[in-house]
Amino acid sequence: MSKANSSTDTGADARTAEGSRTGAGTRTDTGADERAQRRADRAAGERLSTAPREESPEAESGSGSGGGVPAIGVIGWIRWFWRQLTSMRVALILLFLLSLGAIPGSLIPQTSVDDFKVQEFKDQHTTLTPIYEKLQLFDVYSSVWFSAIYILLFVSLIGCIVPRTGQFVGQLRSRPPGAPKRLTRLPAYTTWRTGADPEQVREAALGVLGKRRFRAHTVGDAVAAEKGYLREAGNLVFHVALIVMLVAFATGQLFKSEGGKLVVEGDGFANTLTQYDDFKSGSLYDSDTLAPFSFVLDKFVGTYEESGPQRGTPRTFEARVTYNKGADGPDRKAVIRVNEPLVVDGTKVYLIAHGYAPVVTVRDSKGKVVSRNAVPLLPIDNNITSTGAIKVMDGYRDKNGEKTQLGFKAFFVPTFAGHGKGEMFSQFPGAEYPVLALSAYHGSLGVDSGLPQNVYQLDTSKMEEFKDENGELLKKMLRPGEKLDLSNGEGSITFEGIEEWASFQISQQPGNGLALGGAIAAIAGLAASLFIQRRRVWVRAVRGADGVTVVEMAGLGRSESAKLPEELGDLAAALLTTAPVAAEKPGKPESSEKPETAEKPEGPGKPEKPAASDASAPSEGPDAATHEDDATNEAGSRPVHPAEAPAEGAEK
Repeated sequence: MSKANSSTDTGADARTAEGSRTGAGTRTDTGADERAQRRADRAAGERLSTAPREESPEAESGSGSGGGVPAIGVIGWIRWFWRQLTSMRVALILLFLLSLGAIPGSLIPQTSVDDFKVQEFKDQHTTLTPIYEKLQLFDVYSSVWFSAIYILLFVSLIGCIVPRTGQFVGQLRSRPPGAPKRLTRLPAYTTWRTGADPEQVREAALGVLGKRRFRAHTVGDAVAAEKGYLREAGNLVFHVALIVMLVAFATGQLFKSEGGKLVVEGDGFANTLTQYDDFKSGSLYDSDTLAPFSFVLDKFVGTYEESGPQRGTPRTFEARVTYNKGADGPDRKAVIRVNEPLVVDGTKVYLIAHGYAPVVTVRDSKGKVVSRNAVPLLPIDNNITSTGAIKVMDGYRDKNGEKTQLGFKAFFVPTFAGHGKGEMFSQFPGAEYPVLALSAYHGSLGVDSGLPQNVYQLDTSKMEEFKDENGELLKKMLRPGEKLDLSNGEGSITFEGIEEWASFQISQQPGNGLALGGAIAAIAGLAASLFIQRRRVWVRAVRGADGVTVVEMAGLGRSESAKLPEELGDLAAALLTTAPVAAEKPGKPESSEKPETAEKPEGPGKPEKPAASDASAPSEGPDAATHEDDATNEAGSRPVHPAEAPAEGAEK
């Protein structure tokens, strides 16, 4: 999603212009040959990227300035808007906005997650609530503005990937282009003279480049090779992975299901809607797709650090269950731990909370057992100090034989510090000295009205207190085995013992695996696009005027890299085993015309660093090839490593 013309092309044009200003004399040979040369140089670096071209609306109209809407037309504006939408700049902006839009969803309670927290937030922030509701901040992920960003990003990625994929496939099917006429213009360049025949040099170059996994073929008097296709493949993989992650996110939101269930030891759960304490699902979720399974909580095991500064820190936190698939599946044992869920047919059962459930027995005035069950209480601190309510709705009759309902406010501590040692709060999360404090009421619990009621709270608006002998509210702290006698022989409640409960979250997220795969692919694609360089190498071998073969090697990368000259030097060293440097012949004839791209050697046998790798060397017209050969001969008989080439802008 960047401009198709690479930086190397722009640099080549700039250096060509510089060469025309710094060349020797007033050169008039800048006609058709010069233009053909520049086109050949540009062709050497083209198609190193599959990024689409970015054009302005003025370019669409064919006029450089002031085209205006009438000159462009509706189609022109639509085309320009599409190209902007599929550009890298806009895609990054949309991705940033999507990340920014997700922040309120994590800071503000969401209706799709917890209705009670949303209502509590609204009650506490009456000023902000109307603003948040208009901005849809309580339903961020289903809001209009978040969906618009999401869809635009989706379209932007698809609109970019489709044409780039076609261009990349075309590049894979095509061969590297032929060598430019002047390899000296390229950023990495080396040359030497050898006694091997040009055909042998080119054949050896094909072998060396093939072993280095270059795609190579012979074009005229040179071998053209290319490597680094995985860079563009990584780019495409990265963008496709982003689309996969967006699809996974949408799938998870539309088809997800999530519910909670509190289970006391010995009780069980069947995966049906009626068994859930609370249940949320996506807009396209079908309840018929609930996985058929059930489980029983055999035992909850929790151990804690008993001494030291970390006293009370959980060490073991696991639920041991027996589960089965389907209606008649065999029983299987499993252990559910934090972040280690039970997985059944794609549905995951997470362990999310734990607490205590005192076992109480309620009797009427005649000593008849009215109810006996374990009542879960909610923890209010890390030491599992718990509160709740015990409700007896049916089966109880007072001493006059009239039906009534009983209610008890309960406060439980698993480890009581003892009387006179502060308030009644637990000192340790383990059940080392459990105490249950109760206060008693009778009357109507309000459950017959049909309105939903919190099972952990006691509504005493329609109830009366049981009185003690002092006329105050009847209450008592009980140890296991102790009982509280109700006033006037109305019955009793006995604290039999304690059991433990565990809270589970049962969730089905169909897009999780897809999102994970997309994230891994995105990281791999991004790494490939960042660390792999697309580059081309040319090896030209021609016979010089004195019959000695002149070998030239040059490289061009999509972006500047210090590794390109090093790689070219390694390739040259490998090729030297087949095409070694020829011994310098005494009395070598000198060329009558000195090239501008190389200086004279300073002493006998001392090769000069050729200015051939200087990007500012100008074109020489029709006789350029002859001058190149002369320059090579003047440079000496050893290969010049690309790192030895003078920097751009150095004096000649």
